Formats: sequence, structure tokens, C-alpha cells
Amino acid sequence: MNNFLLMDQPIYTKENCFDPFALTDILIEYAGEKKQPILHFWECENFFILGMKDTRVPDFSEGIQTIVKNGYTPVIRNSGGLGVICDRGVLNLSLIFPKEALETIDHSYEKMYHLIQRVFPELTIDAFEIENSYCPGRFDLSVNAKKIAGLSQRRVKGGIAVMMYLSVDGNQNKRGNIVYDFYRASLKDEFGTKGYPSVDSQSMTTVSDLLGEHLSIDTVKDRVKDILGLKTASIDTYQWIQTNNQEENFKKRHHSMGERNQKLKEDLYANFL
Repeated sequence: MNNFLLMDQPIYTKENCFDPFALTDILIEYAGEKKQPILHFWECENFFILGMKDTRVPDFSEGIQTIVKNGYTPVIRNSGGLGVICDRGVLNLSLIFPKEALETIDHSYEKMYHLIQRVFPELTIDAFEIENSYCPGRFDLSVNAKKIAGLSQRRVKGGIAVMMYLSVDGNQNKRGNIVYDFYRASLKDEFGTKGYPSVDSQSMTTVSDLLGEHLSIDTVKDRVKDILGLKTASIDTYQWIQTNNQEENFKKRHHSMGERNQKLKEDLYANFL
């Protein structure tokens, strides 16, 4: 597993909030075409990332107002699922493969699960759904039934990405309350129904809190690279786009993200951002 192409970049901000989603699709496609596995680290500055299901709540506009008032930037991602918080202290990690490298959907999740077990040998990590966490799923990663990470998957042409958000440090209780506020405002009396989680901030924690010491994002990255045997320096993603003639592809996918988020712009950006 030491032939990964390693990618990393500075923290994404409100000004380039569509970039990681546009880039992910390009990397998945590239992995499939070139038979090249990729490890991609990325971080965000106060993003509330919404899934398509989140846009179908009864009062989407009121829910979004709570996100903005809490100081977060709402972004609708280009895949299903439910809302997650990404801010300083949360590491996003994607393992991207040509699809023939993974036998089943569960196989791809298990690769990430086993990697994180090795990254944190001090912890006993379980994989099962934490129902009252935000964005609950069958491969939630938890310690003592407190969720530290969520996994998702995306396929584009001949590639597949297993994506994880990992709560490394920071105020996880606050993150949970922000997600709770969104669902409470947007669902009202239907809160906790129709497949939307009844978010309990106490159902989640961070790796730092479990270890009883501050753990930096860079330390976690170094642990992952050591486990995967990666000794080379990371590639700047924007430079990679230019070097591999992906500018037009990136613009196209970026434009698609803009169209997907048009409802946010129309409803709220003019008034709240």
C-alpha cells in the first residue's frame, strides 16, 4: 500500500469552499484511468457540509439561517447523506482507488476502518451505527459508543473514494449542537423523523479527548503516512491540476457545484454572508 500519490493543501475557506468537492471527483476519475491509488488530506475553515437529503427538509431556509448565525459556511456536497461539521480540528481523509482494487462496498469501508485502527493503537475502535450522532451510518467509527469519525463512499467512472471525517480535536459538543440547531429549526415537529437524526451532542467525541491530550492534525497525518509507508512529500493539489491538464475539468465540476448551491445563494447569501 506504499504506492499512494499523496495530496494535501492549505485549509479551504469560504472563498474556495467548492474546491474539495470538485477536486475529489477529478481524483477519483484519475485513479480509475491511471490505476493509481491516492491519499488525499483536506481541512476546512468552519464548513457545515450538507447532503442532498438535507435540502429536502420542510424549512430549509430557516435551518440554514442557524448555520450562518453560528458562524459556519453551508455547502451542499455533490453526493447523498446528511450534514457534517468540518472545521479546524477535523481532518478529512480520502483513500481513492481504481474500482477493481476493492471487491465490495464493505471492503472499501473495511480498508479505512483497519487503517484507523492501526493509526490509533491506543484505542479500541468499533464500527457500527451511532444512531443519535450527526450523519449516522453503518460504518461510524467509535470508542466506547462515542463516535469519532464517519465514513462515506463515492464512485466516478472507474474510480472509488472512501472518505472519512475524523474529529481529532476541538469542541465536539459545540459541533453537535450546531447540527442539532439545524435539524431542530428545519424539521420542527418532525425532528428526529423521516430518516433525519435526533442529534445528541453527547454521542460524539474527539480523539484528543479520548487520549487525554491535545493531538494535532499534522500528527495524525504523520501517523497515517507512517502506516502506509509514505516517505515522499505531498503534492499541492492546484499545481497537480495544472501539471495534469485538468483545468477545464476542474472548472466544469466547480461550475456544477455552483449550480448545486444556487439555492443557498438565492435564499441566504445576499442577506447573511
